[in-house]
Amino acid sequence: MAEEVKEKLLEPEEVRQRIEKLKVSVGEMAAYIGIDERRRRLAELEGLQAGADFWNDQAKAKDVIAKTNAERAYVVPFDALLKSVDDAAVMFELAEMEEGPAQQTALKDTLAECAKADEYFAKLRMQSLLGGKFDACNVFVKLHAGQGGTEACDWVTMLYRMYQRYAEDQGWKIEEYDQQPGEEAGLKDVYFRIEGPYAYGIMKAERGIHRLVRISPFDANKRRQTSFASVETVAEINDDIDVEIKDEDLRIDTYRSGGAGGQHVNKTDSAVRLTHLPTGIVVACQKERSQHMNKEKAMNMLRAQLYEYYEDQKKAEMDRFYGAKSANGWGSQIRSYVFCPYTMVKDLRTEYETSDVDGVMDGHIQPFVEAWLQQQAAKKTA
Repeated sequence: MAEEVKEKLLEPEEVRQRIEKLKVSVGEMAAYIGIDERRRRLAELEGLQAGADFWNDQAKAKDVIAKTNAERAYVVPFDALLKSVDDAAVMFELAEMEEGPAQQTALKDTLAECAKADEYFAKLRMQSLLGGKFDACNVFVKLHAGQGGTEACDWVTMLYRMYQRYAEDQGWKIEEYDQQPGEEAGLKDVYFRIEGPYAYGIMKAERGIHRLVRISPFDANKRRQTSFASVETVAEINDDIDVEIKDEDLRIDTYRSGGAGGQHVNKTDSAVRLTHLPTGIVVACQKERSQHMNKEKAMNMLRAQLYEYYEDQKKAEMDRFYGAKSANGWGSQIRSYVFCPYTMVKDLRTEYETSDVDGVMDGHIQPFVEAWLQQQAAKKTA
């Protein structure tokens, strides 16, 4: 009988070097993200929130809260990183006082704490890539079924679930505005808003055409099908940014909100659809029972989309949001999700790929986001 392979003993010096490396990284990160200035701004913003008249101006209060959350998104993980590295250093000192198996156990615990510090560092590293004008803002997202019929509508439903899971992992809040069901199954379109620190900066990595290859559950012959869905992302802009919307340029339609039936279905035409005639941009909201509230939310989304539209015109980058977009089909996808004959999800922009299709569909898309952000940062540096 072959001898069991003995577990390699941990060397105290190796663990010491790991901690020292983390300490250097913490110092570099502190300087890179300007942690002292962020602490100062956070204290200033929290002081404003403590004022007795803070909520007198609702729009200004919401803006302060958003800015507070943006600063806290850096300060909180940095403090957690700092504490984790300090804890690892203390644990190592205690490990040095032990011998034999007790020391090995203490060294393993120290490395586990170092791994925790690595997770905080990874989060800060990703956020350090987010420096765009609206990266800290909330985001409006629209998913739209492309080529593929019922299969494409089902694909939209799958993507919606994926982003719901991802938002949950990030601690974000999702608010659905409107959805249009497919003829047989799934969704033709779904509009939703994601609220959370740096939601737009992160979710803009998902903008583009997503391609699915699988054995169709809607095909009795079990043939392989290819489907497409588009993901559009627009930052929720602040009220201090002026976007002119003329009454004569706006068509307002009201309709009855959809639902599963029962006592909660709206009996009045409370849902609102806005069409901006000069640009053709259409937004809708049916979440609220009040027509007035639905119109207010739809107007907020329209302002954001028009701002991006006009910015695209200025930059002559009409394919970025609502100009000459790529077709929602072959040859224009940013990411492929292959379920059959093999399993793989591959981002065609960064070449990042994984065989863990189930994990990705369960919301584990962070590596794709990080790879794209790093690619964009490298382009800017170049």
